Amino acid sequence: MTALEQYQRLETGGLWRAGPEDQRRNVTVTFGEATLVISDKAGRALSHWSLPAVTRANPGESPALYTPGEPGGETLELDDEDMIAAIETVKRAVTRGGPHPGRLRILGVLASVALVAAVALFWLPGALREHTLSVVPEVKRSEIGAALLDELQRGAGGVCDGATGTLVLDALALRLKVPEIHVVLASPRKAVLLPGGVAMIDRSVVEDYEDPAVAAGFLLTETQRAEDPLDGLLRSAGTRATFQLLTTGALPQAAIQLYAEQLLADPAPLPQTDGLLATFASAGVPSSPYAYAVDVSGESVLPLIEADPLRDMSLPPVLSDGDWVRLQQICEE
Repeated sequence: MTALEQYQRLETGGLWRAGPEDQRRNVTVTFGEATLVISDKAGRALSHWSLPAVTRANPGESPALYTPGEPGGETLELDDEDMIAAIETVKRAVTRGGPHPGRLRILGVLASVALVAAVALFWLPGALREHTLSVVPEVKRSEIGAALLDELQRGAGGVCDGATGTLVLDALALRLKVPEIHVVLASPRKAVLLPGGVAMIDRSVVEDYEDPAVAAGFLLTETQRAEDPLDGLLRSAGTRATFQLLTTGALPQAAIQLYAEQLLADPAPLPQTDGLLATFASAGVPSSPYAYAVDVSGESVLPLIEADPLRDMSLPPVLSDGDWVRLQQICEE
């Protein structure tokens, strides 16, 4: 209250009226604790006016006419310019220092808007994606997987469709519980699992190895890596495309194209070893052949070799020798 302290000794005379029917009286006007004190000539207080409530009834006119801002009809006339200026100065200072309900309401609204924006930014995209994943049917997932495979072929050289080899692929898909497997001519990724269970493997996976467990291993690794391949696509596509899929059943082609480029460009790290070993054991496929295909020295995949759950077991091959040879020729037919 610096302004109040500055004027605490200020005093002047004025004309005060207690009510509309009363006579005006000469009074002394001084400052109190955020109040105007109106006293008679004997020094007896006649009235106390709260400075924040004091209102000037005739702005710009002289003498200045003030009211206490309450019903009752009190008025005070002042012609002392110093006192008039002091009242206005202190009144503004007291008003600024008091509560501001309007400002608090504005701050409250802004805080609410900020909270809603934060929820929309950080919570809504994940919640929308999770809900979409839970309601998209398998038929639609297969359609999306087929559309993504079409895009991948542009960077992978096309699908090998030899009739005999395709029959073997169907048998391998049944053996590994994968809906579809396609071999492509030149993919930067050895294997990719797409929405709807559509799997794509590079021709090198079947042509460069003598053991079909290697091809099975690449496919099993992809199933372990992506529990729901559609999730990766939606994360790449973003909230708007996810909402479009939820409401219309279709994804923008641009989102599919972008994700296809990402799949071919991004290296795929190995999943957690424990989960991967469990996946191999459940499928009845040894992990060692796959491990040596990933790293011929075995150093970076040593757990997959040493902890191979089927290493010392006598198991039927993933494919017969004849079927494996026929599958190796799928791109030559």
